[in-house]
Amino acid sequence: MQHPSHEEVAAFLAQHSGGTASDLEPLTGGAWSSAWAYRAGGEELVVRFGRERSWYEADRMALAFSGPDLPVPQVREVGTTLTGQAYAISVRHHGRFLEDSRVERADAVAPALTRLLLALYRAPASPGAPVMWHPAGAPAPSWRELVLSRLADGRRAALDGDPKLAALARAVCDRVRTLVAACPERRDLIHGDLLHGNVLVSPDCCRVQAVLSWKNSLRGDFLYDAAWCSVWGPVFYPGIAAIDPLSGLLQDPSLRADQSALIDAAVRHHCYELQIGFTHLGWSILTWNQEHLTATAGLLAEILERGPLPTTGT
Repeated sequence: MQHPSHEEVAAFLAQHSGGTASDLEPLTGGAWSSAWAYRAGGEELVVRFGRERSWYEADRMALAFSGPDLPVPQVREVGTTLTGQAYAISVRHHGRFLEDSRVERADAVAPALTRLLLALYRAPASPGAPVMWHPAGAPAPSWRELVLSRLADGRRAALDGDPKLAALARAVCDRVRTLVAACPERRDLIHGDLLHGNVLVSPDCCRVQAVLSWKNSLRGDFLYDAAWCSVWGPVFYPGIAAIDPLSGLLQDPSLRADQSALIDAAVRHHCYELQIGFTHLGWSILTWNQEHLTATAGLLAEILERGPLPTTGT
């Protein structure tokens, strides 16, 4: 998708807001959307442009989960431009990206990340809640089937073209298919991408300021979000690795009171790490990012060799 230029965004806002928009500036962080901050009517707002309107409908629906440790920006409007692009206008939140946290700030960031993971875990689910709760993703019959379905990515054939990658892919898929039997049919709220510019933290790193971009959100096992953070830390985000998200989450007393949540926790987390890493091998091929592909393959091989992370008291 071609992102709109500064002039095109300014023209859109001039027409949309009756000429009251000012202080337009591009924002960084979004891989699939173009985001711009501006002021209008005494408020700080953000307009985003993307391919799918359903992405922004998911953001609007996620406001129902918002709370002190899970702040979701208010989406004021979702629509489609005259050129066919989807857009959303939301209230602006300030902060720095979670993954940019420095190693020396791990002690400050860790409690905030744990509170965020717990807030997702505690989000109420209605009986019979579907795995895909919003319109931005394809329906899935069960949590386990969704986990397995992502091993059948269409880019698997490209992995098979490299003997080393093909062997790694087969080993990872075999391990995931073995471990998925331990994964329960839970319906916890999962964000699905807590890194990559989607979580803002305060300057002192002690609070989560905003949780953005809900298009990858699911209902399933809460350990999936912990695995998402754990899997990328050692190579890509050392500040997140220093936090040790899984240990912080599993040591929470309120979570430990739910014994069903702790059964096979390390095995489940390992299963999700492998599945997440595998899907990103395919993403690297799609984007032709050789550096990312090499790093992800090396990380995935290490995770496969080391097995489940140690946990305390589970």
